[in-house]
Amino acid sequence: MTMTTKRRLITDSFKVMKKTRRVQREKRPPTPPQKEEENNTVTQQDEELRQLKQFDLEWKYGPCTGISRLQRWERAQLHGLNPPQEIRELLMRTNNDPQFTSR
Repeated sequence: MTMTTKRRLITDSFKVMKKTRRVQREKRPPTPPQKEEENNTVTQQDEELRQLKQFDLEWKYGPCTGISRLQRWERAQLHGLNPPQEIRELLMRTNNDPQFTSR
């Protein structure tokens, strides 16, 4: 007695999908260089933001979650941690810009 059983393949259980072709995207031309005047203003703002981010990373001034940068500076001053005065001046000068006041 020989039993003949039909051999099951994995493709019997799953739908066969055709591969789709990937569309080649066109390469974008390089962006033109900015004018020198624009670079100077952006550079100053970038430098100020870099200073604030450095202040955010300083653990000696306490945790920075849940409060604004100015509140954190004032709390550090209250506890005698001597945060940089330049940071407070920068925060006071840019207090209406949310990019500067919070992380």
